[in-house]
Amino acid sequence: VIDATHPFAAGMSRNAATACALLGMPLLRFERPPWQAGPADNWTFAPRLEDIPALLPQTPARVFLAIGKQQLALFARAPQHHYLLRLVDAPEAPLPLPHANVTLARGPFSKDSDVALLLKHQITHIVAKNAGGTGAQAKLDAARDLGLPVILAQRPVLPQSAVAGSVGTCLEWLSHDADRGV
Repeated sequence: VIDATHPFAAGMSRNAATACALLGMPLLRFERPPWQAGPADNWTFAPRLEDIPALLPQTPARVFLAIGKQQLALFARAPQHHYLLRLVDAPEAPLPLPHANVTLARGPFSKDSDVALLLKHQITHIVAKNAGGTGAQAKLDAARDLGLPVILAQRPVLPQSAVAGSVGTCLEWLSHDADRGV
């Protein structure tokens, strides 16, 4: 089994690990490397997404909340901020945030388009999950260019398993198991 879920899909990764352990099946987790701050970045790392609302300023700010829809209610604890949400699909229920704008778009995004988005909405802070990869990195590159602070949630701790950082490594792992008759 290759677990190629999102780095924050901890429940699915735990279920895969449990199922593989019960069935005696080998498991490999495909995990893209997390983003790393460079010298020009103003990043703060939070151990968990739930810790981020307390890290935002007390005074009203304009926050690009790039975390998806599932954990928006966490930010209702900081109602003084105006939030910009970029979602793939329109929300089906009312948002739990009193001050929010939604823009619908599907990545990957470019740095130039993200700079324009952040300027248009006068964003002062960016909140995201440290998912890694290139598809959503543009917001971080835009933040660097604009000198904006970024707060990133660290990845959840996942069950111990073999980890591959590339598709090629996953294919080699599969080939190795095929050679052994697994």
